[in-house]
Amino acid sequence: MTSFGDLLGPQPVYLPGDEEAESQLLNHVDPEQVAGAHPSASIAWAALAERALDNGQNVTAYAFARTGYHRGLDQLRRHGWKGFGPVPWSHEGNQGFLRAVGALARAAQGIGENEEYARCLDLLEDCDPRAAGHLGLD
Repeated sequence: MTSFGDLLGPQPVYLPGDEEAESQLLNHVDPEQVAGAHPSASIAWAALAERALDNGQNVTAYAFARTGYHRGLDQLRRHGWKGFGPVPWSHEGNQGFLRAVGALARAAQGIGENEEYARCLDLLEDCDPRAAGHLGLD
């Protein structure tokens, strides 16, 4: 049974995350330095995108978020994800990818890319119906 109650659906994916990148971000290391040292860590790109969004830099945020999104997709596929199914927010290792998708949604909306915004919301819903709420997108 998956974490969302679908007996026939795919099992949830639990990414390992990047403990060093996560620790550095928690210790207030500049996300640009973290992304440079850990370019495959979605969490670092998500942090960069969120900072750019906070500064009204939607195009920059879009680029950072898209990088984090693609890095996360690479990891998900390596862990058996087939493009759909549970990626629970409650698992810390998944939060970098989900934060990147959330930032991509916000940045897409900010530049008027409404189809991208809708796709990102759909992806978050498919990954974890609670993720959008955690990301302030509800």
